[in-house]
Amino acid sequence: MALKATIFKAMLNIADLDRGVYLDANLTLARHPSETDLRLIVRLLAWALNAHDDLAFTKGLCADDEPELWLKNLHGGIEHWIEVGLPDERRLKKGCNRSEQVTLYTYAGRAVDLWWQQNQALLNRQDNLRIVDFSEEELAPLVDLAERNMQWQVTISEGQVFINSGDVNLSITPSIRKEWA
Repeated sequence: MALKATIFKAMLNIADLDRGVYLDANLTLARHPSETDLRLIVRLLAWALNAHDDLAFTKGLCADDEPELWLKNLHGGIEHWIEVGLPDERRLKKGCNRSEQVTLYTYAGRAVDLWWQQNQALLNRQDNLRIVDFSEEELAPLVDLAERNMQWQVTISEGQVFINSGDVNLSITPSIRKEWA
């Protein structure tokens, strides 16, 4: 018998001072049986960093032709393709060809550096690709916040992400490995 996805609910209060975005969002995330809490948290952070009323989670791991998140325009075109982890460079190239912007959020520590060495030449050709790295050390306390029902206040200012959940206050400083051209 196949294992079913675990459903998580997240209520986010976003104050993105860098982009001038302020909104409340009630999100539903399905965690695939093979997905870790860390990956789930990175997907949620990716949503918070790109918060928009029309930003949506996709089928993710279950679909080869969809990113983790996307923002589509009114005509069905993809404005922003968002990936998580260390995907094959062909997947990122596909996203770059189908979307105006692509963002990849990595979180695998030293494995990211090896992956980058192998793919840097090909990925640097993609002008609409941005790669953002999260530190494993900074993400570790966030994994403890992965609960079936989450309430986060997220403030983004000068590139730093401040997360408040109950009595827990954390900060993360993502680093840009590759910026859009």
